[in-house]
Amino acid sequence: MSALPTPETAAKPADAPAGTDAPAGTALLEIDDLDVRYRTRGEVVHAVRSVSLRVAAGETVAIVGESGSGKSTTAHAVLRLLPRSAEQVAARMVFAGEDVTRLSERRFRAVRGRDIALIPQDPTTSLNPVMRIGVQVAEVLLVHGLADRRSAGREAVRVLADAGMPEPELRARQYPSQLSGGLRQRALIAIAIAARPRLLVADEPTSALDVTVQRRILDHLATLSATTGTSVLLITHDLGVAAERADRLLVMRAGSVVEQGPPARLLTDPEHPYTRALIDAAPSLGPSPARRAAGRGRRGVGAGVPGDPFAPPRPAVVTEPAPQAPASPGPGPGPDPGLDLGPNPGPGPGNGDDGAARQRDEPHVRVEQLVKEYRLPRSADGPRVLRAVDGVSFSIPAGQTFALVGESGSGKSTVARLVLRLTAPDAGRIVLSGTDITDVGGAALRALRRRMQIVYQNPFASLNPRLTVEQIITDPLTSFGLGTRAQRRQRAAELVDLVALPTGMLRRRPTELSGGQRQRVAIARALALAPDLLVCDEPVSALDVSVQAQILGLLERLQDELGVSYLFISHDLAVVRRLADEVGVMRHGRLVETGPTERIFAEPREPYTRELLEAIPGRSGHTAGA
Repeated sequence: MSALPTPETAAKPADAPAGTDAPAGTALLEIDDLDVRYRTRGEVVHAVRSVSLRVAAGETVAIVGESGSGKSTTAHAVLRLLPRSAEQVAARMVFAGEDVTRLSERRFRAVRGRDIALIPQDPTTSLNPVMRIGVQVAEVLLVHGLADRRSAGREAVRVLADAGMPEPELRARQYPSQLSGGLRQRALIAIAIAARPRLLVADEPTSALDVTVQRRILDHLATLSATTGTSVLLITHDLGVAAERADRLLVMRAGSVVEQGPPARLLTDPEHPYTRALIDAAPSLGPSPARRAAGRGRRGVGAGVPGDPFAPPRPAVVTEPAPQAPASPGPGPGPDPGLDLGPNPGPGPGNGDDGAARQRDEPHVRVEQLVKEYRLPRSADGPRVLRAVDGVSFSIPAGQTFALVGESGSGKSTVARLVLRLTAPDAGRIVLSGTDITDVGGAALRALRRRMQIVYQNPFASLNPRLTVEQIITDPLTSFGLGTRAQRRQRAAELVDLVALPTGMLRRRPTELSGGQRQRVAIARALALAPDLLVCDEPVSALDVSVQAQILGLLERLQDELGVSYLFISHDLAVVRRLADEVGVMRHGRLVETGPTERIFAEPREPYTRELLEAIPGRSGHTAGA
């Protein structure tokens, strides 16, 4: 979630007088009283209720709202791409002066793709993985008769260049799997603009992209609109992007438009409380409030008592015996302390006679000069090697958060995989609680897995849709043979309560949950084994702003209560400023700058760090502490 611009930096329609909510000029698209209903299991769900909107020629109109608000359904209704279970009713839908509700599907197919085009949200699933990029662009030209087979290839390269694709001739010969997320999104834009449409429907086109790529994509859409007169209907949950880029905003909730108008007015004087709630939920780029440091480290996730079957294995360190305190009766991840399933093996070699002192003095996680190289296909010049991680070093104190930020391909996720020992480093050291785990393998590595867990980016893909929530949460416990079935079920009940879900959710499957609920389940699963370190790989980038705020609040509370350390991977700097204690900025596999979060944001020392900060939508509207 980006920052919100001030009224001075928010976009304003060039042809609208101040204070008006409707733009002047000829309407390209007009919709009156759109209703969309879904029939499921004998019930009727009203996804869109009496929505009316108007998009003028050359105008950018943004629809914002939470997941389930009906914004994407409205966009797909414009394109007549709703599923068969949907019933679409519109009193009037006029495009370029023609009522398209009266067109047959065959006639409308000539409009869709040629005059109205869609930029989908997810390039990973929207591009054909077995077709070269150039072929997919050329297909649009061929279908609409804009090129013949002899010239389609050349035209596809030209369209890719128009879409801002670097090295278009090379990219045209590549497959989607060979492109980064930003380049895939440019390929989708090329497919959408190939036929020179008059209206672009952009459905969350930059939600999964880092800020610099996001800025370039949005800049290019703005250039297309300005040079060709193309109108844009932008669907987004990011108020910062919408306010900075749109001429007019529509705020949707539960299928209805609750408020609309120019960005300047909606930001400063929202009339509907829901609009105000969305604005308040956006992460701020101002100085973060004081973290509750006093609560950190008091009660680690794995700080159970002897015999705790869910406590992670510890290094073989000689420490002075301490009296055992009874388990806290409050909520927490620890199961019945009287349960004893036998000793847990340590993750690796001991620390020696001075291990206890060193463990007290050292940070919880320490990474030293990590290097990871990948061999690329051989070229005419000989073997090629990509150094994805190049001499990266950082540390994470117990109960604190270290965030890695940077563009796609900078090496952030590779570092996370190295720390988790999902990938072996080519050089360097990884130290966990004073124990070098770099070369741990076999049974010791499996034991180590219990101490480090991960929360993935996409809760729609990371949870098994065939399992119930209870089965998902208890699966790690079953894998390690921990507890009886009854004890695992009790553990699952404690964990859903810890992540603020009702116990009734245990019997549901992921398909019955919202995105925010699914991510809470993913967090509960990650905590099942009582880890010391939680790697959060873009855990909120797929969620809308209010759900983001809830998940971030949950992560903060869990860290305060449990003392777990976070390695937080993100491209959203506003989220990082809220959660992180220290930040590392990565570029081309190297850490170019590290430091306390507030110092990085207030006084960045490297030009690349300043470039990242300046790329945040609405950044210019925040001066204090920035």
